[in-house]
Amino acid sequence: MSALDKMWVSFAGILFLLLSMGLIYLSRYKLQNGILKFIFALVAYILLILGFFIMIFTVFSGPTGGA
Repeated sequence: MSALDKMWVSFAGILFLLLSMGLIYLSRYKLQNGILKFIFALVAYILLILGFFIMIFTVFSGPTGGA
């Protein structure tokens, strides 16, 4: 994977983490409907886990060795 591709993957991971933060906030403090709270929280925790694994991949895949 090239360095530019790794940059875009890391941006996607950061976006997933930010979206999960916002969705968790919405599900805990703003929504009153129990089904919507559950759906928002489920999506948020899935994004949180995906963002975590993307960041782990980005950190441990190391430098690309390019010039």
